[in-house]
Amino acid sequence: MKLTFRIRYRTVWGENLRIILNEEENNSIPLTTRDGVIWQNSYEYFTTDIEKVITYRYGVFRGETCVRKEFGAIPHSFYLGNAQQTHYILDDCWRELPADFHRYSSAFNLPHPLSRPNKLPDGVGSCVTFRALCPGLSHKKQALAISGSCNALGNWDWFRPIRMQEVAPNVWHLTLDASSLPPSFEYKFVAVNAETGAVEEWEGRPNRTFHIQPLMRGETYLPMETEVFFNLPPRKIAGCAIPLFSIRSEGSCGTGDFGDLKSFIDWAADTGQQAVQLLPINDTSGNGGWMDSYPYSAISIYAFHPMYIDLRQLPEPEDKEEAQLFETERRKLNAQPLLDYEAVNKLKLAYLRTAFRQEGDEVLSSEEFLSFFAHNESWLQPYAAFCYLRDLNHTPDFHQWSKYQTYDAVEIAKLCNPENEVYPKIAFHYYIQYQLHKQLLDAASHARQRGVILKGDIPIGISRCSVEAWTEPYYFNMNGQAGAPPDAFSTNGQNWGFPTYNWEVMEKDNYLWWRKRFAKMAEYFTAYRIDHILGFFRIWEIPTHSVHGLLGHFIPALPMSEEEIRSFGLNFRKDFMTRPFICDYMLNTMFGDRSDEVRQTFVRHLHHDLYAMRPEFDTQRKVEAYFAGKNDEESLKMKEGLYSLISDVLFVPDRDHPELYHPRICVQNDFIFKQLSGKEQEAFNHLYNHYYYQRHNEFWYQEAMKKLPVLTQSTPMLVCGEDLGMVPECVAWVMERLQILSLEIQRMPKAFGLEFGRLCDYPFHSVCSTGTHDMSTLRGWWEEDPAVTERFYRQELGCWGEVPRQASGWICKEIIRRHLNSPSLLCILPWQDWMAIDEKLRNPDAAAERINIPANPHHYWRWRMHLTLEELAEHKDLSSEIRTLIQEAGRE
Repeated sequence: MKLTFRIRYRTVWGENLRIILNEEENNSIPLTTRDGVIWQNSYEYFTTDIEKVITYRYGVFRGETCVRKEFGAIPHSFYLGNAQQTHYILDDCWRELPADFHRYSSAFNLPHPLSRPNKLPDGVGSCVTFRALCPGLSHKKQALAISGSCNALGNWDWFRPIRMQEVAPNVWHLTLDASSLPPSFEYKFVAVNAETGAVEEWEGRPNRTFHIQPLMRGETYLPMETEVFFNLPPRKIAGCAIPLFSIRSEGSCGTGDFGDLKSFIDWAADTGQQAVQLLPINDTSGNGGWMDSYPYSAISIYAFHPMYIDLRQLPEPEDKEEAQLFETERRKLNAQPLLDYEAVNKLKLAYLRTAFRQEGDEVLSSEEFLSFFAHNESWLQPYAAFCYLRDLNHTPDFHQWSKYQTYDAVEIAKLCNPENEVYPKIAFHYYIQYQLHKQLLDAASHARQRGVILKGDIPIGISRCSVEAWTEPYYFNMNGQAGAPPDAFSTNGQNWGFPTYNWEVMEKDNYLWWRKRFAKMAEYFTAYRIDHILGFFRIWEIPTHSVHGLLGHFIPALPMSEEEIRSFGLNFRKDFMTRPFICDYMLNTMFGDRSDEVRQTFVRHLHHDLYAMRPEFDTQRKVEAYFAGKNDEESLKMKEGLYSLISDVLFVPDRDHPELYHPRICVQNDFIFKQLSGKEQEAFNHLYNHYYYQRHNEFWYQEAMKKLPVLTQSTPMLVCGEDLGMVPECVAWVMERLQILSLEIQRMPKAFGLEFGRLCDYPFHSVCSTGTHDMSTLRGWWEEDPAVTERFYRQELGCWGEVPRQASGWICKEIIRRHLNSPSLLCILPWQDWMAIDEKLRNPDAAAERINIPANPHHYWRWRMHLTLEELAEHKDLSSEIRTLIQEAGRE
């Protein structure tokens, strides 16, 4: 059969337009043009499947390279009809993301049955197929139809529209016999009752007009797809953010679990909230100690943490004495105010081993498990082998695994062979992940039934001792450490320790690693938060010899040559500007009475009053090793001071091109900067501002646009980005173009010159919140800085008189009310801040509710609710108060 494509698209010299069939760029069809605007081509398509769906996109190519293609998770599509239709003529327009793209996401659409396109009887000479995009009708139990000014379209009768078929989520098609249509007519799309077919809503726009072009027998004409809108008010949603480990119920085992998640979803829905946001739930159990409580350092991007298993959904131990001992220990752990990470995981793993002995063989031979295994084998087998080898070698550092330190798929397959004597230890991890999968899938289904968006979290990094670093090391730069530059959270920057990504390798397979990761998330979640979305523009990479983040630089970036540095009026001197500046004044100021100890042990004298670090202490890691195990206050103070000496440089050499340089971040407060003359300081600041705020905008924009369109449109989930910190201007460009929801925090305004963000100015495509897990709670923040609190009290709340020392219930309620009334699509507040409006129910100790302190790399993540879900559900007054606030803000 013959396919003819036509599209109007203006190109520039050197560009050509092509059809990309079924997402295969290597199998594209070139179009031709005479004027650079109208592009078309006819193409012979061979298939024996006359009911096949054809999906395609338009792409702009330079030579054989696709430089730009249409956005959207929904490609153009059409269905082949009966065998008599031998020529399909398609008129199209270039499609960016549909307006209000969030309405097309799974967060706003419940799964529902789809239809095959309508088929006309044999003998029809020619056809017209209408195509339309219209989201959200299934949620209202409606369908799309066409009503028009001719008999074939019901003559505008409200009870005789012609119903369309939803052939893909939010994609509607209708094929009509061309001979039944007059040469020209008017029509509108209408929403009809899915049961009765009667019109319930009309398009709020002038009538559409249609003129049929002459068609030959066997031809089907497909006019341009159109987006259909009804007069629907923007739907805004309120929700709650809480770490899963923090949820507490009477049946918990010292930590929240997937069973508790279902109950928490019920509480949220009963209070009018329609979103629940979690922290990452992936397995972080590397070394087995409490340091593994950090949820952003996963050993697998697919496996879930065993501590989130709901043991109530597993069989009880057959040994009654063992069951009683477990119950005693469970009650003891659950009564603790904070998570005892080590004890909880020890108890849960013991219970899981008992359950596995009792039912493991039966479960692993079931059809349900075999189906799960077949679908997940590519990651599940390496993960199970990793866990076995971690426990066998007492370390997750695979470099110490002797025979298995380098991943070999053949050898791992032998290790995991059911005939192998160690197979039961491997299969134990299969069993755990299968149970976790079932329980989370059940909770996710429950959330959909209750109309609640379940929002997950995708960390930007992985542990360098992880399954992925072991099995796919080519995707990572293991010689770098990912982190963040200095910000309000940490004056020395953050060093997460993760390897950075080798984006050049990832680009070669169109970011398959990320797409598989997102696809796994989409099995359970309808929305997700991209942790540190800035990492897709650039990542702050810190050399492995550094502990702090100050000596890092952005990757990728455009470093500066010596000549370019001089062009800013700064005389570049390599020996002075790229090596630590240390003088007697610094040593006396920083170390006081211990300055002589520093001179004798850690530095060597150069000349006059200048010094250099001794070779055995010339990196922060060497200093860290020297002070290992010395945790007294004086040793910690000395260590931090030596770190500061080492980072006292003006420029950092580039990782790949050491003859090029990056200005060191936040150096203006350091001693070396003060050695510059006033003119040199002015020149450096000019260079610094150019480098960090102007130089990279277009460069980083292009870097993000290589990755994010592919990734964010690979699943139907609603996409939210955490875009806090040192945010370049191009981030807003990309997020607006891709309709990624930004994160808005009033105490971290993005507009220059503001101390507090203007809630009324928040963009619709955003998530607004009173804080994040990295911040103090609303009540905690109120008590941190009285001067800031007073300005907020006067300027933002418009109050006079004495400023309350603590954030009373009415203050918290007013702040929450204002957030709920913001224009943001989502208003997701920490659970602690929801509780803050009730002075009787909230935790008496505001400081105890903080989840994380980013400045402390060894923070113990262990906060738990001070109430059980059962107690929470009993307080109807609080539930009613929350529901009323949400209703009054129009977020029902």
